[in-house]
Amino acid sequence: MALGKRTTSIREGVNRDKSYSIDEAVKMVKERAKAKFDETIEIAMNLGVDPTHADQMVRGVVMLPNGSGRTLRVGVFARGAKAEEAKAAGADVVGAEDLVEKVNKGEINFDRCIATPDMMPLVGRLGKVLGPRGIMPNPKVGTVTMDVATAVKASKGGSVEFRVEKAGIIQAGVGKASFTEGKLVENIKAFADAVQKAKPPGAKGHYINRVAISSTMGPGVKVEPSSLFGTGDAH
Repeated sequence: MALGKRTTSIREGVNRDKSYSIDEAVKMVKERAKAKFDETIEIAMNLGVDPTHADQMVRGVVMLPNGSGRTLRVGVFARGAKAEEAKAAGADVVGAEDLVEKVNKGEINFDRCIATPDMMPLVGRLGKVLGPRGIMPNPKVGTVTMDVATAVKASKGGSVEFRVEKAGIIQAGVGKASFTEGKLVENIKAFADAVQKAKPPGAKGHYINRVAISSTMGPGVKVEPSSLFGTGDAH
């Protein structure tokens, strides 16, 4: 299949067999983000884990030092004072039984979901709806908490959840093409560090196998893992 002129031009100069330092890779990705919108810069990490085994699941949350560039809509399941706290912190949707009913009908007007622990018996019924979207509240990533204000502010301020997929791959947006190279490098290093720290007890052998970054419409550029961590830390 013949590639269009635009695709050919943005791929020029990218050696698909070579791994670049993070600084080089970010420069190349930014230079090739030519779309008419502010492209998201994405990272993909291939890990040496089999997430079908419980002791090899990798998940967590990281606060990107320069934010994600996304405006997240945050939904909170809470009652009374905690509901008021969530609203004051900037939550977009707050409710209890009424919100459960809306979600069951397919009205999901949020990208991140937080719940107080007492709401989980109710929210648990929404597993089939929220689970496949990856937004089911979970204490491991700080989205089941009594401190709803902090959780809402973190979500609005650039915290990014990650979870390994079946093939052992983690993918996430780590900024926008409009960010400076320095800010993107900082965000990517913070994300990779969080994944490194989330290494599960069952992971044997090499943990971080391959890393690549790309913009929404641009080509993938392989990153040398040692440039993210310093030599030897990617094992």
